[in-house]
Amino acid sequence: MTSTELVSTAKPCRLDRYLAAQDLGLSRARLQRLIREGCVMLNGGTAKASALVKAGDRVVVRIPPPKPLDLLPENIPLDIVYDDAHLAVVDKPAGLTVHPAPGHASGTLVNALLARYPDLPGIGGWQRPGIVHRLDKDTSGLMVVAKTDEAHHSLSGQLEERRIRKGYTALVGGMVADEEGIIDAPIGRDPRHRKRMAVVDGGRPSQTSYAVVRRTGRATLVEVFPTTGRTHQIRVHFASLGHPLVGDELYGGMTDVLNRQFLHAHLLGFEHPQSGKWVEFRSSLPPELRQTLAMLERESNKRQEFPASHQTIREARRS
Repeated sequence: MTSTELVSTAKPCRLDRYLAAQDLGLSRARLQRLIREGCVMLNGGTAKASALVKAGDRVVVRIPPPKPLDLLPENIPLDIVYDDAHLAVVDKPAGLTVHPAPGHASGTLVNALLARYPDLPGIGGWQRPGIVHRLDKDTSGLMVVAKTDEAHHSLSGQLEERRIRKGYTALVGGMVADEEGIIDAPIGRDPRHRKRMAVVDGGRPSQTSYAVVRRTGRATLVEVFPTTGRTHQIRVHFASLGHPLVGDELYGGMTDVLNRQFLHAHLLGFEHPQSGKWVEFRSSLPPELRQTLAMLERESNKRQEFPASHQTIREARRS
């Protein structure tokens, strides 16, 4: 168990607010949990979160060793793009679920991380990797994972303040008319299909900007930068425009060329929790997405050739 001793020089305030202002590298929720568990002493005795801390008061924060999770490490191959004592950046493949859920406690990114980092320090009081943000199971690309409470607190704060830069490559059905645009539409649970999200009145504010990279006949390749991070946001926003992602069966995308949504998190940038420097990572399209794009481009080129050959036949007949 580690402990930190503080002597207050601040104006009188609640214990939980005092601790939150001390830059201990712990989230407010974690600090409140430590207070409830009797791990915070005020002038030698335990205290409630509402206890008043005055100048000269002595506060001791004791942090118990992390508890083991009831999850088994699994030797699942991972593509680690960056790794240090504070965080790791993972290039997640499509088909890998990020976090265990009821009835799905194995075969996830978390299980793989527990195997790769067996000496992982505690986050939130548990021995686990800190998932800062998520990607859908069938979305590939870059994710940052915190290894310490301090890193998790910093990265989660950046995410909440929309200071983490995330860029995606998507292939959507049809010809997107505008070269660039912003989709600003609220997202909530689809009232007619509980497994889906939808643009609905009263939904949470959601904003996605995009720019067209190129068109391939039946589809449009776009670079996407979501400002907010709602569930299925990119998929829902483009479906609402009549351009669902290629391969996205849930939202009506064409599935004859791909059996997963064509969505890849290719760019991830943030302020490093330790150094404070801006770091940025990029990921290339995985092979199955490159192959799908190439196939659609070949298909488009063939279609463009046919009118010319038909015209030649008609001219030959006239002569």
